[in-house]
Amino acid sequence: MKISYNWLKQFIKLDWEAERTAELLTDLGLEIEGVEPYQSVQGGLKGVVVGHVVSCEQHPNADRLKLTKVDVGDGDPIQIVCGAPNVAAGQKVPVATIGTILYDDKGNPWKIKKGKIRGEESHGMICAEDELGLGQGHDGIMVLDESLKPGTPCSEIFQVEDDIIFEIGLTPNRADAMSHFGVARDLRAGLIQQDIQLEMITPSVSSFRVDNRTLRIDVDVQDKALAPRYAGVTISGIRVMDSPKWLQNRLRAIGITPKNNVVDATNYVLHELGQPLHAFDAAKIAGNKIVVKTAEPGTKFTTLDDVERELHEEDLMICDAEKPMCIAGVFGGTYSGVTENTTSIFLESAYFNPVSIRKSAKRHNLNTDASFRFERGIDINNVEYALRRAALLIQEVAGGEITSDVVDLYPRKFEDFQVFLHYEKINRLIGQNLPEEVVKSILSSLEIKVNNITEAGMGLTIPSYRVDVRREADVIEEILRVFGYNNVKFGEKLNASISNSSRFEDYKIQNKVASQLIAQGFFEIMSNSLTSPKYNTLSAKIKDENNVVMLNPLSNDLSIMRRTLLFSGLEAIAYNINRKQADLKLFEFGNSYHQFGEERVENKHLALFLTGNKTGENWNNPHEKSNFFYAKGIISGVLERLRFEDIKYTPVKSDVFSEGITFNLDKVKLVDIGVVNSEILKTFDIKQEVLYADFYWDNILEHLQTDGIKYKEIPKFPEIRRDFALLLDTSVQFSDIYTTARQAERKLLKNINLFDVYEGDKLPEGKKSYAVSFTFRDENKTLTDKQVDKIMDKFRQAFEKQLQAELR
Repeated sequence: MKISYNWLKQFIKLDWEAERTAELLTDLGLEIEGVEPYQSVQGGLKGVVVGHVVSCEQHPNADRLKLTKVDVGDGDPIQIVCGAPNVAAGQKVPVATIGTILYDDKGNPWKIKKGKIRGEESHGMICAEDELGLGQGHDGIMVLDESLKPGTPCSEIFQVEDDIIFEIGLTPNRADAMSHFGVARDLRAGLIQQDIQLEMITPSVSSFRVDNRTLRIDVDVQDKALAPRYAGVTISGIRVMDSPKWLQNRLRAIGITPKNNVVDATNYVLHELGQPLHAFDAAKIAGNKIVVKTAEPGTKFTTLDDVERELHEEDLMICDAEKPMCIAGVFGGTYSGVTENTTSIFLESAYFNPVSIRKSAKRHNLNTDASFRFERGIDINNVEYALRRAALLIQEVAGGEITSDVVDLYPRKFEDFQVFLHYEKINRLIGQNLPEEVVKSILSSLEIKVNNITEAGMGLTIPSYRVDVRREADVIEEILRVFGYNNVKFGEKLNASISNSSRFEDYKIQNKVASQLIAQGFFEIMSNSLTSPKYNTLSAKIKDENNVVMLNPLSNDLSIMRRTLLFSGLEAIAYNINRKQADLKLFEFGNSYHQFGEERVENKHLALFLTGNKTGENWNNPHEKSNFFYAKGIISGVLERLRFEDIKYTPVKSDVFSEGITFNLDKVKLVDIGVVNSEILKTFDIKQEVLYADFYWDNILEHLQTDGIKYKEIPKFPEIRRDFALLLDTSVQFSDIYTTARQAERKLLKNINLFDVYEGDKLPEGKKSYAVSFTFRDENKTLTDKQVDKIMDKFRQAFEKQLQAELR
């Protein structure tokens, strides 16, 4: 939000330099993110003065140039060569003297220098209005009023304004500071704590009066819950034209483009007092009646930006007797707006329900200065005052008469909020004992009324414009920010509490797993929990009726809570691939959200994504793609780190995978891993294989082994390894070999490893060759060849009988 320092000084007469004021505002919680100078005319017309053309003769060496003598107020006239067709003796003109810096239409500076033009010296430049930045005209030089004195600075004549603009990073709770008046009010409170007593100057509306009652507009508020207060007045006989320079300068300084005097006056009051207003062309109000009601669903309405919008049944509308004219508190309609032909207006000032305004603004993707303030909550007690202030300002800049009584419909008065403030809690939260008089002074400067005082504390009434102060803690926060965070003294000792937490807390387990994945080259991502419903079509198992739907989505692409972490991860992969980052290892801890009837369920997951090469490009490291078995090894490593044993594998049952397996502990599903279906990848324009693993984190936490760590001594006796080369049917998997061997020998068999696979034309059709190693060890003695041979013979028989295997 931009605040003009000159405008601020209209409310509080302060002579401080801008930097000091910025520091105080920041200390008060209105953080100044930038301080920039502003000039209504670039360069401020510095060096440009009024000149009197003493003589004007034809240039001796050029037909289109004139040789002039110009008095610029310092005694001797100077010679200036001028090419303007309208230059003549006796004129008063703007002259840019030697050394003056002017700016072209793109803002680039150029300097006036002494020079020769066609052999004749020129000591300055007689300027056109576009050369000074005062307009677009370039037909000839500007001719000024004859009464002006030569040498008078043109900055005084054209009301050039030098200003300082504060850029405030306003937090959403500070609705009271969304205006120059609100910032000045806060600034005054800060100054009082520095023993600087300044009067707050508010615009007077005492001169407001009804001139006649010739134009009455009836108002019918049908939805009083959404429009608790609605006020208006008519002004007739106005003349719509450009605003005066001072008003244009004020608006341009804060980034508002002037439109016409009526609209500019409403914008001025909006940024002055924080109260949005709207002016309707009274001639276009059918039936001379205003109706405030919600829209009929499906109604078409064209807003001021010439966009036709379809209204929602919850949109609050300002209508006439026949049609809608404005989306209340958000945006006006193209039909009822003020134009150059408008001669009478109905001026509206109102308080609308903040939630309703926010929903309408988001629904139609409109973000206006008015909706910004209505959404956060304005001062309902300021409605009529701002209306009178705006009406007087419109009369000042556009003429006209007040032609109706003020209509002010406020059937149910808002009561100011009451809070009891305990002394003990002030001191406990701030960490310092503040004297009662200091607290009372701060409350008074914030216009918080002290109703009663007891030994325990104070009974307070919160002003209506402080919509964010509703609790005792809020009041203490207000006291602290005005007292100054920097003024709170440090104690002599530091107190800290050490909490006793289990090493199996969720966040500790997450950190342990994350560290392991990062050590293996993974990067952690965090994606949005909001996603698009179109992704539901990518899996038959994701049903629309189980979506958790947002009531007021930011957009259609962010309208539901995600049901899986897969699609947000694929978005991240596609984003990186499009930026030449194709070798990716990503992981994310996150939740999925589901609606089952009336119950909402939230599940936690760890998602892993692998695609592209395992490692980066290197001269001695050949490219190797991340594959299923590599991903399976990473998952097994994570589960081993978490001390899971006796894991079983079953084929994955999910249409998001083209192939995959599920890691199970007894009947509990721990992880799904597989190759993502190519049709899903095509949706994200991903042309390379993606491996995806989904850890069911809630199940993992539930079945963690939380007892003491078990360990074994390093074996004293050697291992013995034996190998088999088995000819098997292609349908037989390594897990079948593993299970069969374990069943045949449980005590001495320590490890089984598949170290070679062969499938080729040298084998019978439908066959493959597995080379498998078996490692044996006895914990109490050295094994003999005879013992191991006996076990291997048992394996051979089991493999031949159960797997129809043959030894090669």
